[in-house]
Amino acid sequence: MTRNRPVPLADWNGKATRVSTVQQPDPRDRPARLTVGVVGTGRVGPALAASLRLAGHRPVAASGVSDASRRRAEALLPGVPLVAPEEVLRRAELVLLTVPDDVLPALVAGLAETGAVRPGQLLVHTSGRYGTKVLDPALRAGALPLALHPAMTFTGTPVDVQRLAGCSFGVTAPEELRLAAEALVIEMGGEPEWIAEDSRPLYHAALALGANHLVTLVAQSMEVLRTAGVAAPDRMLGPLLGAALDNALRSGDAALTGPVARGDAGTVAAHVAELRRHAPAAVPGYLAMARTTADRALAHGLLRPEPAEALLEVLAGATDVPGTADVPGTADLPGPTDLPGVTGNGGGPGVTGNGGGPGESNAPGNPEIRKHPEPTAGPDNPRSPDHPEYPDHPEHPERPEHPEHPEHPEHPEHPEEGDPR
Repeated sequence: MTRNRPVPLADWNGKATRVSTVQQPDPRDRPARLTVGVVGTGRVGPALAASLRLAGHRPVAASGVSDASRRRAEALLPGVPLVAPEEVLRRAELVLLTVPDDVLPALVAGLAETGAVRPGQLLVHTSGRYGTKVLDPALRAGALPLALHPAMTFTGTPVDVQRLAGCSFGVTAPEELRLAAEALVIEMGGEPEWIAEDSRPLYHAALALGANHLVTLVAQSMEVLRTAGVAAPDRMLGPLLGAALDNALRSGDAALTGPVARGDAGTVAAHVAELRRHAPAAVPGYLAMARTTADRALAHGLLRPEPAEALLEVLAGATDVPGTADVPGTADLPGPTDLPGVTGNGGGPGVTGNGGGPGESNAPGNPEIRKHPEPTAGPDNPRSPDHPEYPDHPEHPERPEHPEHPEHPEHPEHPEEGDPR
């Protein structure tokens, strides 16, 4: 199915993008419009239903438990009655099951057992973890199963509808429903990305690693900056994080910068000491990310074995420093000798002895120790500080504009209707 739809004026990194100039048909003139129901009016369901309404479909019923979810349904789906889940299925041809992952299997089984599912009914869940197998009880009752997971964070406000433009959806569906799944995603403004049934948990873990954990890191960073006396941590971090994200998406590990990637062991030791003094809860996360960063920098030849040895010794010793046992979670942190394939006093995967890159032995004079040579200076080497695309180079492509401060999301709501991510 092809469809011309508006493209937002600016993408995620602030660069202008094209806008469709083809006149859009009136949604009411399009064929095959569906009645839409929402089971679970958390942050996601109302936004997706509102997007489908813009495409010409007709939301007719929704179910919600908490006061927050009811208010959200009234704001995003005005005029749509709130009823019991079974009644939602009775009224709608397309039903969105937008509930947390752990709630979904029992919900589907219960709806099927009560006879609420009708043959030919499109049943869509938005869980990242599950494919369509979780909908098997409804499939046996004649439903048409689709798994459409928007790779987006939601606030529960009207801005979510706008953010769906260009958003990727992790899609899993039977082959005979592939076109229907694709059409629904496109009508919501998204881009379908097909995920195999058995790859859904890995797909979801990758998104959690990149997005959910990012929120934790940013929130911790802002707390530490406030402790350091910075009045507006969000304004300070905005341009930096925007540039780091842009560089990482463009260049991957080659975008690594900072003391760990450079092997500045003294600076890292100072960081750990100050965090232990002023923000002890941030120490375990700092050490874990520093070790992972060092491993990746070694594996990609960005960090030479000699400075890596001193760096990894600092990170290994950080768990043995007096007072560390008082830091929550630090006592159980693995040292380098506990990491897969590592023996001795630190190193990356497959390292033995006192540090080094993958597959290196401990002897400083080992001829293999130069497996990851120091970048050669010069404009033709992308890892050289003289290369125009080197992340720290002053002529690096301009950074994206400071992102607008997003609306602060509501406090996490009733667990029955949380964000399915």
